[in-house]
Amino acid sequence: MDNGASSYRRFLDGDDRGLAEIVRNYSDGLILYLNSIVNNISVAEELMEETLYKLITKKPKFKEKYSFKTWLYTIGRNVAIDYLRHNSKMSDTSFEDLENYVKDEYDLERLYIIEERKIIVHRALKKLNAEYKQVLWLLYFEGLSNTEAAIVMKKNSRQMKNLVYRAKSTLKSELDKEGFVYEEL
Repeated sequence: MDNGASSYRRFLDGDDRGLAEIVRNYSDGLILYLNSIVNNISVAEELMEETLYKLITKKPKFKEKYSFKTWLYTIGRNVAIDYLRHNSKMSDTSFEDLENYVKDEYDLERLYIIEERKIIVHRALKKLNAEYKQVLWLLYFEGLSNTEAAIVMKKNSRQMKNLVYRAKSTLKSELDKEGFVYEEL
């Protein structure tokens, strides 16, 4: 699945269709995200254009620590914060309010990254066989212990231990294929 990174690489290699794909796939969502920061849809559209302008002119290096979308939205967020800083000098918004606003935005960004990671995990779970999916769901989403999950699945403790190990290994393999960066599993 192309998450925008290959389109950006093609753009960097001189293929303008890569940029067109980025605009088509991400501009609307980016505008809505930026509007949540600046509370003005016209300004959000301008900031989206400025974000894409930065991609075109500065061609920043994409580090695959997170998905392309997360990286692009982070650039957009920085553009919006620069806009707010510049306009705060001309408005009556206190620096303390702006600082709290930036902290809230940072928290929102972290929540967005967590949600994006959940989506990737769910997508990988769908690719597992039914028994692996079931055991991982019971343990990690329903919060059951191994013993409780063994009862539900009618397995003994040794079978459950082996099943959990195989399921986690298979899930890890699927996540690796997606380029998932994880801290714990």
